[in-house]
Amino acid sequence: MKRVGILRGGKENYDLSIWQGGKLISYLQENLADKYKLVDILVDRRGVWHIAGMPASVGDLLHRVDFIWNVAHQNFSKLLFDLSVPEIGIPINFSHRSPALWRKEAENLGLKIPRSIILPLYQADFDGPKNRYAIKKAKEAHEKFSPPWIVKSLTPSDMASPVAGLRPRGIHVVNTFNELVDAIEDGVSHKESVVVEELIPGESAEAHTISGYRGEDVYVFPTGSKEIEPFAKKLHNHLGARHYLKSEFTVSPRRGIYLTELSFVPDLRDNSNFHNLCVQVGTKPQDVIEHILERAIH
Repeated sequence: MKRVGILRGGKENYDLSIWQGGKLISYLQENLADKYKLVDILVDRRGVWHIAGMPASVGDLLHRVDFIWNVAHQNFSKLLFDLSVPEIGIPINFSHRSPALWRKEAENLGLKIPRSIILPLYQADFDGPKNRYAIKKAKEAHEKFSPPWIVKSLTPSDMASPVAGLRPRGIHVVNTFNELVDAIEDGVSHKESVVVEELIPGESAEAHTISGYRGEDVYVFPTGSKEIEPFAKKLHNHLGARHYLKSEFTVSPRRGIYLTELSFVPDLRDNSNFHNLCVQVGTKPQDVIEHILERAIH
């Protein structure tokens, strides 16, 4: 029986990673425990590694797991690569792109990225009262692009992501300057960085792509929009997604196709779009997950 380690936690994005990893462990335990031995690998906020609940060294991975599903920060990918431990996760170097470079890459693929500005973590001693800070930043956003706006609270690691909305926390859709001020102040109150993004009018669509599935190099689940499927496949290849990618788009009749969000971990809930698409094409979600796991092993 192959041993799959679920790597979660770390100093950055800790809470979200713990939650995602816990959901993944529960899903695999319920659906594939007869085929894989699950090993919980947790890195606490101080950077201390734990394997199956006990403190451990990184080197212990070599004789405790056969491969790892990494839902912690992608910085761990290089460490796993150096140890020759197979990994499922975000492609290496995915976030090592400047916003300008990523925008250029998207344009070369025929896509657009919504305009946005990222507001670094609020510091009272440096930035002054929250309300004044929120008004100042709202003016900056208003000068760059007109309403409506999307305001998202992000963790520090999200700011390095090519798509600013990769892992948003709280989301506000606002139409007036006063609403924009309130949304920014709300994000500041949660002690997180904030991104203000233009809201693109159009139809939302998402695509799920799997490497090496059903005899195809990149299999695209039916999207209901033939227009975005070629872009989903291009993104999968361009980003070096080794196993799974969800790409979210807004299709605007007047402005073109915008990429709005990316995810490398499938939503395993029973009512998720991923689950429903698996059923639609005559398979079970756990069979697709098993395909991903087997691909990682080999």
